[in-house]
Amino acid sequence: MTDESAGDPVYASPRSLKGLLQRGRGLGALRALDEPETSAELVYEVVRQDWRWDTIVDDRHLYLARLIRELELPLDPVFALLAGDGDDCERATGILELLALAGSVEAREGLRGYVREGEHWADVLESVADLWPAEWWDDLADVARDRLGGDRPRWWRSEPWARWRMRAGTNTPVRPPRPHTMPHTIDVGPSSRQLLEVLADDGSAAHAKTRALRALTGRPPEPALIPLVPDLAEVNGELPLPLLGVAVLRLGALAVPEARAWAVDGRPWLSWIGVQVLAAHGTTQDLPVLMAELSAQEEARQWCGPSTLAAGIARFGAAGAEAGPVLRRLWLRTPHSYERPDCLRALSAVAPAGLDFAYTESLWDCESNARLLGIAHAPGLPHVRERLAELRDDPMEEAEVRAAAGKRLVDATH
Repeated sequence: MTDESAGDPVYASPRSLKGLLQRGRGLGALRALDEPETSAELVYEVVRQDWRWDTIVDDRHLYLARLIRELELPLDPVFALLAGDGDDCERATGILELLALAGSVEAREGLRGYVREGEHWADVLESVADLWPAEWWDDLADVARDRLGGDRPRWWRSEPWARWRMRAGTNTPVRPPRPHTMPHTIDVGPSSRQLLEVLADDGSAAHAKTRALRALTGRPPEPALIPLVPDLAEVNGELPLPLLGVAVLRLGALAVPEARAWAVDGRPWLSWIGVQVLAAHGTTQDLPVLMAELSAQEEARQWCGPSTLAAGIARFGAAGAEAGPVLRRLWLRTPHSYERPDCLRALSAVAPAGLDFAYTESLWDCESNARLLGIAHAPGLPHVRERLAELRDDPMEEAEVRAAAGKRLVDATH
């Protein structure tokens, strides 16, 4: 979402309310609540367009549901998303099912009505069945059967299908084991030496090398793989063979000497494997390389990757203090909200002074790991205690966060 040359929408400045809301920052939630008249349309804009950098791991549903609830915004724009494509419907469902948990009858009945008539009804039904109490969806069994016709749902063994199948006495029969005879010998596949020979052979096909790497990842680390790594690229030479990074990282500190050369190699794929090894197992002599790579990723706005470097630099504590300003800027600016807690953890390790506001803001962050950091480290001020009580008592909140907030409050009383 940052490619201006391609005409794609770009993130607004992290100093603006719009940019803060797009990133799911806690400060965005706080400012929106302080400016309800001007923030409503901005909240709706972030609801309508998915600003998650990584839709697999970045969280927004709870963040947006809270804003809608606290600002008392009408739900019509969220319901309108249900009529969109699958992604729009998923986004709206995630918000509405949480609002229903918080007591919104309108949200609950809206999703139940969608199950009766909507296009992506099965996805919505499976989602609410995973989150809501059974009495909120159990009476939709006949509706689901009618809509399925003779089809079988994709996730036959998950809710609500498992509950309804058991109740109807239609469990899939267990197949009897096939008769077999015990072999005299067990085939354990090619030896590690044979797998390495496949990898070293320039004539081996890429799929054969990938199979060899897959087999090696299930065995004890094989140091003889190390000298082969620079030659294990795809045909075009621009990407590593699948599973190569996994196999190398399993070698741990054994790969550090060669990884120092890989890290400065001109091939990006090999350089990144080397950097990952140094981040996990390098010594203080590798700090300059790690910090240079962190700065380069910030400059290139390469938002997937700084968390690996942040964790690696954090291992060195105050010795990595030079990375503090870059880590702080990444925490402020990254749209990849999943990585924000990692930047804050690294900051606390290398440059811990002055983080009270960051921890306090994190209590309103979209990411549960950020909220957990805030719960653990925010100063014990009255507004922090008030927020902890809100997190503890919020039926939309994740169980781990509720428990941590409750424990912090109990500990504070003693």
